[in-house]
Amino acid sequence: MRVALVILHADPARGGAERYTVDLAAELARRGMTVSLISSSAAVQVPGVATVVLSSSRPTRTGRYWDFLAQLDRHLATHHHDVVHAALPVRTCHVYHPHAGLAAEALAEGHLKRSGLARWLSRWGNRFNARRNAFAAVERPLLNGGQPPIVISLSRYVERAVDRFYCLPENRRARLFNAVDLDRFDPAGMDAAAQQWRRSLGCHSHDILALMIAQDFARKGLRETLTALSLVDDPRLKLVVVGKPDPQPWRTLAHQFGVADRAIFAGPTRQPEVCYAAADVFVLPTHHDPCSLVVLEALAMGVPVITTQRNGAAEVMTDGQEGFVLSSPDDVSSLAEALRQLCDEGLRRRMADACLRLRPQLSYAAHVDRLLTIYDRAAAATGSRTFPRQEQRATQHA
Repeated sequence: MRVALVILHADPARGGAERYTVDLAAELARRGMTVSLISSSAAVQVPGVATVVLSSSRPTRTGRYWDFLAQLDRHLATHHHDVVHAALPVRTCHVYHPHAGLAAEALAEGHLKRSGLARWLSRWGNRFNARRNAFAAVERPLLNGGQPPIVISLSRYVERAVDRFYCLPENRRARLFNAVDLDRFDPAGMDAAAQQWRRSLGCHSHDILALMIAQDFARKGLRETLTALSLVDDPRLKLVVVGKPDPQPWRTLAHQFGVADRAIFAGPTRQPEVCYAAADVFVLPTHHDPCSLVVLEALAMGVPVITTQRNGAAEVMTDGQEGFVLSSPDDVSSLAEALRQLCDEGLRRRMADACLRLRPQLSYAAHVDRLLTIYDRAAAATGSRTFPRQEQRATQHA
């Protein structure tokens, strides 16, 4: 079976959809699939996977997107793939998997993912955001056409958005919760690496590390987290922010809030498992997240989580059990109280134990098996054979 995975940037350091797609390519190849990873740029070469880079020299992101689509159309016209699985709006695919949410939703409601002045500016900015408009212009005919792809929703939170913007038949829908590689994200045996990373940050053994891993600091609630940090009068509590964005504006904000000495900007990482192992709390008071993979990874590593109801990943949590699920990212006082409570070591231990009990239902292997049933549905429409399951392959090779 030939599978094409389509992503704009094949760079796992970007996190989210990018890391998911690269990891999925490796897993499908391991399971015996013929896999092509199609992108406009590739930061890694995945063993056993054909890397197809459709690059562009156009000066704008929107122009490069249109170039990518034109080249993708030509590639798909000349190369056979039984299943084309796209993580962004394209003109044709069998499976559409919008990790960041629907393009139509982002255009119509993207400003609601911000707060204060940023919300007003975003509302007007959306109208003139060329790439966001381009994504929506491609997504609409893809999902409103006579033969739409199967749309994978990462959570019920995303399914509600699908219902608001499109009228898809039931056989064109699927829900597939994000999952975690439990072998990689396993706290066992991580103590040495975790302590080394803490020391590299200048943290002491008595410090309480609240970790945030994000690529869009504003949308993920960093301002609200810095504000909450300023309200918690416990010098042991330190915020460690991991991600690519320029930290300087946020360092300035931390200084304004009086927490510059308690906010550490660690830059990007290719070993998030070490960061989780070093953390005492994971905090992501996001304004919008279809199903945050970093939250699930933190839970699998036994790290209590603070997030919001606007995160599909919160659907696996019970408020007050594995952490706290806030009603709104704007409720800074509740965020501060959650951080304050998690300064208690006994509570953290109880919540960490509850997090670890979630591990079986976060299994990546089971997730991929469920994904292959979706591929089977897509492949059936083109007359392709079905995919062997992990347990079937074990029998075949016995």
